[in-house]
Amino acid sequence: MAVPGSCLDSRSSLLRPIAAFRPSYLPLILVYFAYGALGLVDVSRDMWVKESLTLTPAELAGIGVWLTLPWTVKMVFGELVDSVPILGSQRKSYLLIGAAGMAAGLLTLAGAAGGWLAFARPDQLFVLGALLIVVGTVVQDVVADAMSTEVVSRVDPSGAPRPDDVVRAELGMVQVLGRLALSSGLLAVAGLSGWLAGLFDRETVFLMGLAIPLFTVASALLVGAEVARPRPIDWRILGGGIGFGAVVAALGLGGVPYAQELIFVISMAVICTMLVFVTRELDHKTRLAILFTTLIIFAFRATPSVGDGYFWWTLDVLKFDEAFYGTLRQTAAFIAILAMWLFSKQLTEYSVKWTLFWLAVAGTLLSLPNIGLYYGLHRWTEQQFGFGARTIALVDAATSSPFAQLSMIPLLTLIAFYAPAGRRATWFALMASLMNMALVAGQLQTKYFNQLFPVGRGDYGELGTLLLIATALGFAIPVTVIALLGRRV
Repeated sequence: MAVPGSCLDSRSSLLRPIAAFRPSYLPLILVYFAYGALGLVDVSRDMWVKESLTLTPAELAGIGVWLTLPWTVKMVFGELVDSVPILGSQRKSYLLIGAAGMAAGLLTLAGAAGGWLAFARPDQLFVLGALLIVVGTVVQDVVADAMSTEVVSRVDPSGAPRPDDVVRAELGMVQVLGRLALSSGLLAVAGLSGWLAGLFDRETVFLMGLAIPLFTVASALLVGAEVARPRPIDWRILGGGIGFGAVVAALGLGGVPYAQELIFVISMAVICTMLVFVTRELDHKTRLAILFTTLIIFAFRATPSVGDGYFWWTLDVLKFDEAFYGTLRQTAAFIAILAMWLFSKQLTEYSVKWTLFWLAVAGTLLSLPNIGLYYGLHRWTEQQFGFGARTIALVDAATSSPFAQLSMIPLLTLIAFYAPAGRRATWFALMASLMNMALVAGQLQTKYFNQLFPVGRGDYGELGTLLLIATALGFAIPVTVIALLGRRV
């Protein structure tokens, strides 16, 4: 009897994402797919930065901080989506605005690469184009996040409240399906991105990317009757967010010393204060559970990376090319989809702390091949076993790829479950802003370490130290916080 039961359980787990799908999920799934499909231009963009721009890895890490900031003011867009209909719509209209921003950014990159936009230097146009794409993505992401809390009913057909564990599991599956859609978008274009980068010039690939916003347009057309109803604007959130954005812009454009660090501190203070406003309706026990869980996930995401120097080293020393990077991205996207599919039950129902602990351990172990490549592991494996750098890189990309997506699903489920009616876009945006501040913390660390151990085009002597530091901190930071706070989750 045990064996058939096990087979049924395995089959149930395998079919779980299919059984969980509902037609009402399609609009938000298309938005997440479009987000992933933006990877179509990634290889061309990275190659263009290396070939044609003058930015150093430390400068690129600094720019990465600025490009993360629209995500940190997500609460402004969330408040608008909750409170300000455009042409009578709180969903469709904002999706179309997001698609327009994404298209404008791609046109700016194409103009910079093709030389037909000349009102600024290519380096500056790169930042402008990337910023427009980010803003467009943020707007449509806010709408998709809000819809992800609305597609699961909190009451049964008779109007009685549904059990919390059932609602939470369904909301978790919506988040799993959203991450699967995002990874499917990545998979759909990953190999193509490398092939296009090797076959066409950079301008042409950026113009091809204009097909991606069409998925968001299709999503807007598929949105049915909107269940959200506008509420009065909460000026503490909207006014505070706009004021915060103005301060950020002034610091960024005014050349203030340590502007990025000041913005990080101010951002954390503003976001945390707004979260206090929004969570006042929740009971004390729930607020503490959210706090400690959020701190653990924040620590997991607030770890430094090596920076662009490692990518440049693989091009110059290991002779990886555009097509191979397309293969790497395609393999990584496929494995991410497979991992989320097979572990959907664990991701939606198991403990957050243990999920992230094992992800941190596995991530550290799977960083070792990259360190080994820098120190010549591929030469030894080629002599002893007949395979070299490309095989090692491919296996490493395949095994480490799911972690970024897997780590977000427990938090997204938590956010969706506690999202208050009338404030769902704002609540989701604030929590997402906090998580994006974790990425800013990681980018700042990346910048500092690249300044301490500089890497340049053709100068990779300090790269080994950067790899060791990033790997060590990627393990130490989350595991320490889990050890300190795990009992309270």
